[in-house]
Amino acid sequence: MKNRVSMQDIADKVGVSKVTVSKVLRGQSDVSESMRDKILETAKELGYVYKGSTQQECDISKIIVMTPEHFLGRSDSFYIKLFKVLSEKLDKLGIDTKLVIVDTESEKELIVPDAVKNRAADGLIVLGQFSRKYLKNLVSYELPLIFLDFYYDGFDVPSIITDNFFGAYEITNALIKKGHRRIGFVGNINSTSSIQDRYLGYYKALLEYNIPLNPKWILNDRTEDGITIDIELPDEMPTAFVCNCDEIALSLVNKLKRHGYRIPEDISIAGFDDTAHSKLCDPPITTVHISLDEMANMAIRTIMKKINKNTANNNRMLVKGKIVNRKSLAAPRD
Repeated sequence: MKNRVSMQDIADKVGVSKVTVSKVLRGQSDVSESMRDKILETAKELGYVYKGSTQQECDISKIIVMTPEHFLGRSDSFYIKLFKVLSEKLDKLGIDTKLVIVDTESEKELIVPDAVKNRAADGLIVLGQFSRKYLKNLVSYELPLIFLDFYYDGFDVPSIITDNFFGAYEITNALIKKGHRRIGFVGNINSTSSIQDRYLGYYKALLEYNIPLNPKWILNDRTEDGITIDIELPDEMPTAFVCNCDEIALSLVNKLKRHGYRIPEDISIAGFDDTAHSKLCDPPITTVHISLDEMANMAIRTIMKKINKNTANNNRMLVKGKIVNRKSLAAPRD
């Protein structure tokens, strides 16, 4: 019988220590990207089977990533990019990834995909927020699962999320420090937990500087089902907007230009996520960068623990953001 491949075998082949191999296989981030890829490729080549921290054998062959259809509007969307990072990392571990997209009608009718009903995978990563009723139905099938990029109270499920509150708080502070006092927010705060937290971060920054919140400057960008709608501009305009994501920021910039406004001379625009929309915009949008690599590593570590029935933190786990300064912010004219 062929001996099981060990971490030491991988270390000897790559020419690193066993500790370095262990760090990579456990998803720690203090190893260079090139070395991490080399170790994962070698592990796959040798047929290594990952073991959890309790040394229980992990025989994981497939993980489902399930997401609502309305989050996948464009090929450069945040969720598509995050799914690609997830699938590439899982592939290096020898684990197949199946993307399951749930349309709006199926979500409303509480129709769970057959792949989940039949337990055609070892675990499930729920990428993007579904309705509470739908998730209750989903959880009832008892497939090991985690929530990615959202959370709900009342679910005993680990949630990996961006630190939306602090990211929006920081970028709103950046506007305030430039002299802005009339600052609006774009996003439907009843749509997702991410938008709610970004709104709350924006609002906290206003409170700290005793800046009154003007409800007329809170603009809706989508239905509660997540379908984007045309943004209606207020009669009296603020000097800056914090947008809940870069795609909406780009849409707002284009609409403001059509109405004769200059960005950032007349109105400053801040985004969130650091997707391609922020770079393609004219001018490029100042935004909050989210590490997809860190989110994916955290998600993979957590779902593997759930599958192996090791201890998994069922609380919210935060991925910090970082402001990327571009050219969409300026001091107000008045």
